[in-house]
Order: sequence, then C-alpha cells, then structure tokens
Amino acid sequence: MTAPLVSAIVPTFDRAWCIGRAIESVLAQTYRSLEFLVVDDASTDDTASVLKDVEEKRRRQGGDRVISLEVLRRDARGGVSAARNTGIRRARGALIAFLDSDDEWLPEKTARQVALHLRNPGLMLSQTGERWMRRGAFVNPPKRLEKTAGDLFERSLAFCAVSPSAVMLRREIFDDVGLFDESFPACEDYEMWLRVTCRHEVGLVPQPLVVKHGGHEDQLSSTVEALDRHRIRAIVKALRSNLLSSDQHALALAALQMKCRIYGQGCRKRGREDEAREVLSLPERLREGVAGPRRRRDRGRDVWS
Repeated sequence: MTAPLVSAIVPTFDRAWCIGRAIESVLAQTYRSLEFLVVDDASTDDTASVLKDVEEKRRRQGGDRVISLEVLRRDARGGVSAARNTGIRRARGALIAFLDSDDEWLPEKTARQVALHLRNPGLMLSQTGERWMRRGAFVNPPKRLEKTAGDLFERSLAFCAVSPSAVMLRREIFDDVGLFDESFPACEDYEMWLRVTCRHEVGLVPQPLVVKHGGHEDQLSSTVEALDRHRIRAIVKALRSNLLSSDQHALALAALQMKCRIYGQGCRKRGREDEAREVLSLPERLREGVAGPRRRRDRGRDVWS
C-alpha cells in the first residue's frame, strides 16, 4: 500500500532553548513519507537563528528520510492557534500531526500511527500514549489522564483528553470541523477537541511515543490566568453550535454548570462579585434559551462568547 504523506507541524514562539530538540525528534522518525513544517510565530529570541542553522545544515546534508523541511515565519504574533493554522493551510499531507515545540517524538511515533490509520481507513484521528518529564525526571501521569480510544466527548468536557503532540488527523477533518479558533489565547486545543469528538471517535496507539516536557516557566498553563474561563467559553461555543446530539447537549450543560460553580466560587473568594454572579447564572440562562449571556469585555474580547 502506498505510504501516505504526513505533514508534521511544529508551532513555536521564543523557544530557542528547546526547538532544536523537537526538530531532531521529527528528523529522526523512521517513517519516510514526511514533510516537516516549522511555524515561527514572530519569535523575539534566538529562535530565528536556531531555525536558520537547521535549514543550512539540511541544505548541506541533502535529503534523507524527510521529504522536506520548511520554516514558515509569521510577521506578527498570532498565538499557537494561528501558527498551527498557518501550517495546516500550507500542508500537503493526507495526514497531519502536530508537535509542541517543548515536546519530542520517539522515532517510531509516525510509523505506528500511520499503520493504525491504514488498518482503519475510516478513522479520522488518533493519538499515542505519552511519557511525562518534569524538571528532567520522568513522572507518572495521573491515572485519569491516561490516553484512551473511542467516543471521548464526555472525557473531553472534563479535561483535554487529546494531546496535540500525540494526535494525527486526516486533513479532511478540518473541512468538517474547521481550523483552530484563533480567539482563544489558551485552551484552544480543548475547544478544538470538543468540536472533533462530538462527531468522531479517536483511535489509539497505546505505546508512549511522545515525551511531554513540563514544569518550565513559559508553558501556556503557567502564563495564562484563569484557564477555566476559556474552557467555559469553549463549552458555551459548543452548546450554541447546533452540532451536539441531545445526549451530548445534556453532558455539556452538566460540565458547564460544574465549571461555572468552581470558577464562580473562586471569583467570590477574590472579591469579584459581579463576575461571580455572571458566571454562576450562565448555565441557567443557556437552559432558558437566552440568545446570549451578558457580555463582559476583557482586553477587547468577549469573555463568555
């Protein structure tokens, strides 16, 4: 069977300290039909120099396992969603895989996932197991975060059940669900997987073929406040999308109520009573079919829409 072309997309911003490791892990893949797109989201550190050195080294070496290596440079920072979308629009592969620039793939990652998709031609996306590293030491991820297969919509409401660095998707899935929502400064993957898992089951290669490095200061989870606020936005968007079945709608409302309660209680503890009332009343207003919740502006964006 002809090996499908896989497009590996690595978005990066100010990651000169680790982007080389991510690049080397893609170049070390045993799968040969691979194009590699690195998207520099207008970095301000030495990332551009690191990528230039990589490109020069590749030119000297000539082609080997990887069909192509292309660096796409954005003129203005748009965030990780905009960087991934830039790569998706440029990609030629029948299958698309992402790698966060602080993570790395093990050499068999692409080959094993492609084999799963070839055995299951109707499978639209899959992921692999992961190994977690924190401050230079391997740690065991919590049991509830272990990767699973099948209908993951309910799990995806609770937490981000699909890992961007472990996922592989058929490119036509973006015709079905759209690209990443660039209005989300964080939890953009959470929002995407809600759109995906309400329509498609997820395949799994259980072996840990991705190493996730955590604990560093520039992780989005460390730099963006109130991540649950963005998860609430994502659930509200899903509820308004008319994509959910009646069962999925009920699950999403229940998840929204729980997250709003936790977030609202946190607001009250911090003296933000207006925001607490707004978010605590949000599930009921959505149940009643109100066209939209009251909107509070936050740096030019609507918080709950």
